[in-house]
Amino acid sequence: MITSTANPRIKEARKLHTRKGRYAAGRVLVEGVRLVGDAWRSGARPLYVFYAPDLLTSEEGQRLLAQLKEADCECLPCSAAVFATFSETTTPQGIAAVLPLPQLSWPQRPSLLLILDGVGDPGNAGTLVRSAEAAGCEGVIFAPGAVDPFNDKVLRAGMSAHFRLPIRSCAAWEEVEALLPTNISCYLADAHASVTYDEIDWREPSALIVSNEAHGASAEAQRRGQMIVIPMRGAVESLNVAIAGSVILFEAARQRRAGCAQSGA
Repeated sequence: MITSTANPRIKEARKLHTRKGRYAAGRVLVEGVRLVGDAWRSGARPLYVFYAPDLLTSEEGQRLLAQLKEADCECLPCSAAVFATFSETTTPQGIAAVLPLPQLSWPQRPSLLLILDGVGDPGNAGTLVRSAEAAGCEGVIFAPGAVDPFNDKVLRAGMSAHFRLPIRSCAAWEEVEALLPTNISCYLADAHASVTYDEIDWREPSALIVSNEAHGASAEAQRRGQMIVIPMRGAVESLNVAIAGSVILFEAARQRRAGCAQSGA
């Protein structure tokens, strides 16, 4: 039982709450029964697991811990007080896992990508990653100015999609460009555009760019993407970036399903 906050593993866990700490170690900390379980079922093998017996009381949590132990994952019991020193949740569930930083292979010829241009809110970013996976995107690019994709709150909002969907964080737009195939068309969601999002043929190789709500799209994003809009009624000027991105991605998914159905007919 780990009872000291000076324990080297506990110190490392706390460092993983910073971007510098995550990338230096090549590791990420995932907390909670749902997230640890989803990551595990997605094929991510923990380097080690912390659990606090006094906090891990749910049947689901007990089953997950038993599975991890049966798979010979290193499971380290710790006191509730020690667990609280690296927990980022209001009500800790008593289980957390240190995992290798996800680096899934980038698709060679992607046909649908999502690009986050300066999206700084972790909740919005994580929701967009989750929607991207659900809509059939083959990769997500965090362009310059965007939040770190492996931020604790982004991971929680993404519901472990990070462990199933290739994600890249780019410090410059040249890095973004290098991830895009030459035949892909880029579209930038913008409240003042004249072309509507459902006029686009999303069956063709496409990348959707969504931007920071407060500051708008960067000059690089505006130069790269054709602007498209979601028509709205009433006095609403714009949608939350996570909602807008999800609406457009699911229109792309709808068109692609319809195209597949027509091809099979």
